[in-house]
Formats: sequence, C-alpha cells, structure tokens
Amino acid sequence: MKSGSRLKSQVCDTQVIVVKASDSLADLRCGGAAMVALDAEKDPALAMDPALSGGAVMGKRYIDETGAEVLVTKAGAGTLTVGDAPLSLNEAKPLPASD
Repeated sequence: MKSGSRLKSQVCDTQVIVVKASDSLADLRCGGAAMVALDAEKDPALAMDPALSGGAVMGKRYIDETGAEVLVTKAGAGTLTVGDAPLSLNEAKPLPASD
C-alpha cells in the first residue's frame, strides 16, 4: 500500500485515498470486509458486519496507532478498521488566537 492509493469497500459505498501509508494498511477493512482497489470487482457474497456499521464520514481523515492515515472521498455505512481495530477520526488542531 502506498500514498495516493484509492480503495473502495466491498460491502458499502465507502471510498478512501491513502494519505500516509504504513504496513498496517495491508489489512484495511470497511464493514468487516477487506477494501479493494477502486477498479477491482466487488465480491457479491460478502455482507457487512452489523457490529461494524458505524459509518465513514466524507472529507474526514481517519488514522490508526501507527500513524497511517486515510481520507474518505465517498461516505458509506461501514466502519473503517485495520484488522479488528477501528480507525480513529483525526480531529483538526485548533488554530492559535490572532488577538
């Protein structure tokens, strides 16, 4: 996995771009199913895990504990995870006051 890679979920509409790559993203999942390249075929036999249906918000960045980061380009119903560990929303840092 490298920065700039575009991936899609096999069980919902979620699409992401890899912003910061790391080896952990080799097991990137959405809704419990492995994410695939944007031009790959979806496996129709796969279904979303109901426990992982928290959704991914378009325009938000999600990170894991290794610093890997993905940007959601299309929202969907699945939760982004690396293995079984959910990715956390990368909150924007507040700008300093300009008094």
